[in-house]
Amino acid sequence: MASAAVTSPDVLIAGAGIGGLTAALAIARQGLPVAVFDQAERLEEAGAGIQLSPNATRVLIALGLADRIAPAIVVPTAICLRASRSGRDLAIMPLGAEVRHGAPYWVVHRADLQSALLAAVEGNAGITLELGARVDGFILGPQGVRANISGREGTRERHGRALIGADGMWSRLREALGPRMAARFAGRTAWRAVAPTSGVPEPFRRPEVNLWIGPGGHIVHYPIRAGTAVNIVAVTSDDWQSTQWNTAADRDEVLARFPPRLWAAAARELLAAPERWQKWALYDRAPSTNWGRGAVTLVGDAAHPMLPFLAQGAAMAIEDAFVLAHELARCADDPARAMRDYERQRQPRTARVQRASRRNDFVYHLAGPVARLRDAALAALGGRLLLAQYDWIYRWSEPAHGRS
Repeated sequence: MASAAVTSPDVLIAGAGIGGLTAALAIARQGLPVAVFDQAERLEEAGAGIQLSPNATRVLIALGLADRIAPAIVVPTAICLRASRSGRDLAIMPLGAEVRHGAPYWVVHRADLQSALLAAVEGNAGITLELGARVDGFILGPQGVRANISGREGTRERHGRALIGADGMWSRLREALGPRMAARFAGRTAWRAVAPTSGVPEPFRRPEVNLWIGPGGHIVHYPIRAGTAVNIVAVTSDDWQSTQWNTAADRDEVLARFPPRLWAAAARELLAAPERWQKWALYDRAPSTNWGRGAVTLVGDAAHPMLPFLAQGAAMAIEDAFVLAHELARCADDPARAMRDYERQRQPRTARVQRASRRNDFVYHLAGPVARLRDAALAALGGRLLLAQYDWIYRWSEPAHGRS
């Protein structure tokens, strides 16, 4: 199909979440102009924490974002695996020192990370950001791509050299690319809350990531906002399904799913601390090798949505952004080739993380004798060897000379 006579030099990005904003900064850093569109009238990230492992922080540091994020982060000293009934430590994986993975491990409130990214985008003359503008589809042409954009003033077309879908799990661009693997409901609900540090038991104010594993559910919590608040996520088996991210939930609803016969008093005390909860249903998709067409591709959850049981969803989007920017710069005159090279690099790694996240879903939620065997195996292996099993994730580094 023919496009307009002259296409814009801009790389167009649909979505101004973590993946979209990181992609904008990484691409602009390569000297390419960027235009970002998001359907929200204001960018307000949901109230939840996020773990940024070394593979993600390495990219953020390379993009010059460390000083912007530093006031809000906590640098955890360890990941502590805890047994649900007894509360005892099964294993402690030491973090903090950067020697092993070459970059720090951070935990941060999503809103603080997005604010830092947004401030950097707004301060970059090579990036334009338009809110209240949703990218609904596209038409490919020999001179680029025409994005269909709807907003307050109706619909219009925007020309660009390339188009990136960073519009999340329920991506419109993913749909526009044609039939794709259907989303899979994981049969689990995640509840999340943020509580003031003063309101949680003293041991849980420490700079640690805590993971309680038990039959059918688990709890993750860690301090955020420079230690002034604690992020709590509780996951259990559930039949409730929704595509919404911010559904209000009741504290009693959460506590009922973590009964005292299965969960230690300290865990339940932690769950009782927040007054407000929100919940979302967990979905993912099977790994796919079909992310794009022509000068169009996907990043982050739009390309490879995964369960949160490795805490790698945002990290994979951040990695995607950096690799894609590198390829667009390397093949500036052939964005379609850049997209395919990016996809070939990223698909094996993200598929491996997707599969590993599904395995953790199984391992975390074992019950009965098998769970006791798991706990014994974790204790015998020890924290340092457990941490070494994640070296393949954490030691990833940004690509050099076109390859990661």
